[in-house]
Amino acid sequence: MKILVESEQETRTLRGLTTLPLFYWGVVSLFIGQILYFSAILLSPLRLVIFQTDPLMVTIRNLLWVSGAPSTLGLILIGLDLVLMFPRKRRLARSMLSPITREPSFTVVLTAYNDEASIYDAVRDFLPYPGVRRVIVVSNNSSDLTMDRAREAGAVVYNEPRQGYGSCVYRCLTEALKYDDTELIVLCEGDMTFRATDLAKFLAYLPHAEIVNGTRIVEQLRAYQTQLSTFMYYGNFFVGKLLEIKHLGKGTFTDVGTTYKVVRRQALRDLLPKLDPAVNLEFNAHFLDVALENGFTIIECPITFHSRVGESKGGNLNNFRALKVGLRMILGLSFGWRGVRS
Repeated sequence: MKILVESEQETRTLRGLTTLPLFYWGVVSLFIGQILYFSAILLSPLRLVIFQTDPLMVTIRNLLWVSGAPSTLGLILIGLDLVLMFPRKRRLARSMLSPITREPSFTVVLTAYNDEASIYDAVRDFLPYPGVRRVIVVSNNSSDLTMDRAREAGAVVYNEPRQGYGSCVYRCLTEALKYDDTELIVLCEGDMTFRATDLAKFLAYLPHAEIVNGTRIVEQLRAYQTQLSTFMYYGNFFVGKLLEIKHLGKGTFTDVGTTYKVVRRQALRDLLPKLDPAVNLEFNAHFLDVALENGFTIIECPITFHSRVGESKGGNLNNFRALKVGLRMILGLSFGWRGVRS
């Protein structure tokens, strides 16, 4: 692979120049300005139906006047990012990576919470896959037979006592790093929505990235009936594009909620201390945001999304809960993840 970032020193320099998300805040500022502008436009017809037009005219005039400031600021920030920082960000996203071995090895980690109905089949799906050395299941205080069924299937089983998806994922990744005989770590969940056969797809992308994140964006690869409603689908896509705007030039992102990803062991060792296990259902967006902020390369891989075995217990429980999770993701992307810790 051609080396486009010539030295480690240059890489550090480029990362220092690309940490400010000027394009992201430019878009936010421009959006606020346009809301103010169109609010004034929508108020204008009221002059024809009410008699007290003078106060209304003052309000409309003030809205039009005020809308110019955030709109102008937004355009300036967008322009600065595109002219000064975007080329450097694109170079950083194409740094040299060590090659994957001809016969790569995997440690698979599965999160589980009351997944008695699915965990046995999930473990047995991954365990025979070529290169898989072990499957680790981390139960997050399951009250059913999840842990017993996982052991029966041949998994290494742990219980994470701190409740929350972020704590469970963090424990999964921590346990996976204890094994130095595998170069790739697979993060998934034990509800049978994802399958081991997609690991071949991930391998096709891994020569170009430290993290390959699955995306459920392709309609033909999704089962007709899943817990991902139309509202969740487009909301997830919207937040993915916010992540892309924030880290403009570092990749294309369409799915911030998927729980299926493959990470190079060395990259995960460096990334894990920077992650916050107290972030709960928003942890996958947090994972991607922190990884990009610290210069790790990420590529999305289209994956097959199957119907869940058992009941959903996460952010896909219903549209209202998904909306709350999405808004908290936006809050974390905009103002930092401390504000969304559980």
